[in-house]
Amino acid sequence: MHLSTLAAAQQDKPGGIAGWAVDLVETLGGPGAGLAIALENLFPPLPSEVILPLTGFAAGQGVLSLASALFWTTLGSVVGAVALYWIGMLLGRRRLYAIWAKLPLVKTSDLERTEEWFARHGTKAVFFGRMVPVFRSLISVPAGLERMPLPVFLGLTTLGSLIWNSVLVMAGYLLGDRWELVQGYVGVLSKVVLGAAAVALVAWIAVRLRERRRSEADRS
Repeated sequence: MHLSTLAAAQQDKPGGIAGWAVDLVETLGGPGAGLAIALENLFPPLPSEVILPLTGFAAGQGVLSLASALFWTTLGSVVGAVALYWIGMLLGRRRLYAIWAKLPLVKTSDLERTEEWFARHGTKAVFFGRMVPVFRSLISVPAGLERMPLPVFLGLTTLGSLIWNSVLVMAGYLLGDRWELVQGYVGVLSKVVLGAAAVALVAWIAVRLRERRRSEADRS
């Protein structure tokens, strides 16, 4: 039975990204799910909280095996992460510092401290970052910038991605035609992460503006 037919048994075939994912998994099976997840890494608006549970639902309905679902989605995660890793490597520290110097409010020391932090905690950041919505894709770029050894990056990315993918694929597998519930819960988590990042950014900008005003007052 086709995945779109199964989905339509409960509701109209979903549109937008979910509908595109349905077509891709139905047409290509496991490789289609892997392709969707690889693209999700490169284009974060493609939500893994839709693609992965949907793939699990497909596995539960016999469209593909559960092992195939986990293998292909994890492979897709790694392929997408490696592409971003190479983007970071190609950008390079020299270009990054040149771009950074042109940005308002930031200091070279900020970037230096970030590099020092990544040198100490980069392995943990890559591993756990693969399980954090929004940042799970972005963490690959600094790994490339800092030239983390590729075998280390691949190992951490594979393990972290396998854990994240397994949770969402299994959720879709177990929930069956209620797989869309996963999207709601992970969507809330994504909003919390984005909200925390926004609050931190606003606080940082406020501190920098206050420092600038103090510096200008001292010179006057």
